[in-house]
Amino acid sequence: MIIGLSILLVVTSVLMILLVLLHKGKGSGLSDLFGGGISSNYGGSSVVERNLDRITIVVGGLWFAGVIALSLVLKK
Repeated sequence: MIIGLSILLVVTSVLMILLVLLHKGKGSGLSDLFGGGISSNYGGSSVVERNLDRITIVVGGLWFAGVIALSLVLKK
């Protein structure tokens, strides 16, 4: 159980780093390198950017749940 939760934390941590780096910042970011700079605007932000936001929130929630679960398992 501890190994599985540790692997989950490593995977979600790497995903969070990549997803945050893909977000478009005030200037040009890594998202421009992968084609994020070419986008159409729908309500102020692109569909790709909104989906990236949603994916980042889900992965962040999984990371947080993994941290809590691992702390509860290690507490016993």
